Amino acid sequence: MQFCKCGGLLVAEGNKFVCRTCGKEGDKVDVKITSKASQKETVVIENNKPDLPVMKRQCKKCENDQAYYWLIQTRSADEPPTQFFRCTVCKHTWREYK
Repeated sequence: MQFCKCGGLLVAEGNKFVCRTCGKEGDKVDVKITSKASQKETVVIENNKPDLPVMKRQCKKCENDQAYYWLIQTRSADEPPTQFFRCTVCKHTWREYK
């Protein structure tokens, strides 16, 4: 596609180009359209208390009996979700499949 300086689309009529917007002839401009992908930063905050529910589950590393938990669908939709746990004391993370 080619565009006029006014921004209109140039269409071929015989051996010349005519702008659909302003009607000028032969005044073409080559335009290259590019887009830049925005990079998203991931912020990891390790020292703050997570906003997750807590359940009674023993940590195998420090034997604390409290752990944060969350569910993620890691397998196909017809399989049960994977349950992740993180110790409230030593931050050890593990998962359990149902």
